[in-house]
Amino acid sequence: MTPVAAELHMFKRLMRRLPHKAGSQMATRKSHSHSHSADKGKRKIHKVMKEHKEGTLKSGSGKKVKSRKQAVAIALSEARRSGAKIPKKKKKS
Repeated sequence: MTPVAAELHMFKRLMRRLPHKAGSQMATRKSHSHSHSADKGKRKIHKVMKEHKEGTLKSGSGKKVKSRKQAVAIALSEARRSGAKIPKKKKKS
């Protein structure tokens, strides 16, 4: 598995694990079962992926990002930088 494919797989697992804001939650009490760093990571990833979809996401060199895989890598990197607890990248062996 290539490092980018591993990042994409990790991104999908992370998004599956985080709770969705659906109408199925009870309105009486808010659950605190997940950490705030998970919320921070989810918000950052959502923001970056939205930028990619709108076509405004740019890489470090200033060029527009066209690849979804590259957008996922940027999203996870920015989420890690902002303090979210996201597992480190897999190293090549």
